[in-house]
Amino acid sequence: MTTTAGTAARSAQDRIDAVAQKVADRGRGDFHALLGYKPLEYFGLDVTVGGLLAAALAVVGAWLLSALVRHWLTGYARRNPNANRASLYTLSRLVQYVLLLVGVLIGLDHAGIPVSKLTVFAGAIGVGLGFGLQAIFSNFVSGLILLFDRSLKVGDFVELESGARGEVRDIKIRATRIATNDNIDILVPNSEFVTGKVTNWTLYDGSRRVRIPFGVGYGSDKDTVRTAALEAAAEVPFTLAQDGPRAPQVWLVEFGDSSLNFELVVWLTADATKRPGAVKAAYLWALHSALVRHAIEIPFPQRDLHLRSVFGREGEDAIALLRAQSAPASPAGPRTERTRAGDLSINDALREVEADLARDAEAAAARDDATNRNP
Repeated sequence: MTTTAGTAARSAQDRIDAVAQKVADRGRGDFHALLGYKPLEYFGLDVTVGGLLAAALAVVGAWLLSALVRHWLTGYARRNPNANRASLYTLSRLVQYVLLLVGVLIGLDHAGIPVSKLTVFAGAIGVGLGFGLQAIFSNFVSGLILLFDRSLKVGDFVELESGARGEVRDIKIRATRIATNDNIDILVPNSEFVTGKVTNWTLYDGSRRVRIPFGVGYGSDKDTVRTAALEAAAEVPFTLAQDGPRAPQVWLVEFGDSSLNFELVVWLTADATKRPGAVKAAYLWALHSALVRHAIEIPFPQRDLHLRSVFGREGEDAIALLRAQSAPASPAGPRTERTRAGDLSINDALREVEADLARDAEAAAARDDATNRNP
């Protein structure tokens, strides 16, 4: 009885194993049939589903490898402050493009698509480039020119024809990203940098000279004005040097309608060059403080008015009428020098630039600490 039950159990198990094996064989057969299916056979291409999967894996693998290489180059730039970051950025972009191209070619080979079969497709692309894709292709080629030409690098401070100014953050396939001092990102097509006029403030030398215009009254002493302007330049920490060939200068540039017009000519430090608006405001603030301190008149436009008649009256009658209707003096009285000096106690533009520089230094220190913790 026991022997019969054991034999029946083994027989049942054998049947189950046979069915499972049959199902597995059939599943493998169906899977191989799916991988061998040729969805593009109608177009004359011997491409299988398995080949397409292998091609996709090759492209994804090339993309991941390019991302790892870019990450390694970025880490190398952070660990070595003296390294040329613009050159490393260019190298990382070129490595990314080459690896992606290699991945696409390997994918086509795995998919079983010979390059010779793509001649018709290439012709279609050529026609597309002649029409709708021309701008995209032009921007791509312009981006490669910028990477090789080195006339525009990541970190440069540029000014566009439109007047927008900012620091170059990324040079991508289609456009270049520029960040203004107000933290506004501007996407500029790469072709505009190749065919248009662009002012690069930091192409070779980060230091730049700026001219700060200001005017004083005609009765002011020129030497006193020069002394006040040089004191203002010394008070602003963005002045590159106080003596030598790049020392601050004061130029008398014009005899204006109601003022002597001067220019404070100063060379800026490399960090201040990228913040022209706030730096100019800081110098103007310091100039106003110095002029007030030296009791130098800051003029305003004045005109002489000659009246022939007032309300139909002339001569002495008109003068008497004007005297009788003259407005009383303001009860508040003139502002004292002490009040004006109190308004000049805080230079907001100077504080803004110093805060930006401090944040940049803290960010660089944080990157260095992160690099040291994760070498």
